[in-house]
Amino acid sequence: MPALIISALALLFVLWLLGEPYLTERKRQRIRAQPFPAAWREILKRRVPYVRALPADLQLQLKRHIQVFVAEKTFIGCAGLEITDEMRVTIAAQACLLILNRPGDYYPNLRQILVYPGSFVVHQAHTDDSGVAHQGRQILSGESWSEGQVILSWQDTLAGAATPTDGQNVAIHEFAHQLDQETGPANGAPLLARRAHYARWSQVLGAEFDALRTRTSPDEASLFSDYGATDPAEFFAVISEVFFEQPQRMAEEHPALYHELAQFYRLDPLSW
Repeated sequence: MPALIISALALLFVLWLLGEPYLTERKRQRIRAQPFPAAWREILKRRVPYVRALPADLQLQLKRHIQVFVAEKTFIGCAGLEITDEMRVTIAAQACLLILNRPGDYYPNLRQILVYPGSFVVHQAHTDDSGVAHQGRQILSGESWSEGQVILSWQDTLAGAATPTDGQNVAIHEFAHQLDQETGPANGAPLLARRAHYARWSQVLGAEFDALRTRTSPDEASLFSDYGATDPAEFFAVISEVFFEQPQRMAEEHPALYHELAQFYRLDPLSW
């Protein structure tokens, strides 16, 4: 009898595993079928001018993604900040921009978005090459954790969305990290459509990363922020910002890199 009960429970568990994705997608379809709130439409017009540049089909897709994202993710205000729909929709619009045309889930590892009023301080410990431990404080506008959280400064999120052509967008940066972290710790190699794509990805991004890191002078002009030279993970996040906000310059100055990102994101911002 105990063996029969265990077998039955195991069968139920297997059926749940098989049925859960189907039920989740049914729920999402119901959410997408709902009218996009007029108040949310006004938020997009006021806070995310980038949306106006999208073709009509991508605008519709983005709005449907926003509805699912807001319904599924938990937003938490920090340092006394009270979360509003304006915050949810503004952040969701920029997060969902990165998953347009891409199959898969809505950042499956992400559970919470923590929002501070402005830049926030984190305490970090590190050990130098001689083995000595150090404690430090760092002021950040955003952070992405593989444990399921994105942390954003609301002030910096607004600033990034307000000027969609300066190549700087903290929300795009941190959600690019989330895509990178779907395969484990961020390393600049997110989940590509095919295994065969990794060789070209590594070649192109590796060469561009090395070029940024070994510039002859910090004053030498570069399309990419110096922060991108920190490591391959930061490089991927930085070039994602530029891909969406300055596609013309990237395509002209770094055509191979633009091609890799267009293939990964399945989008061509040059055509908008």
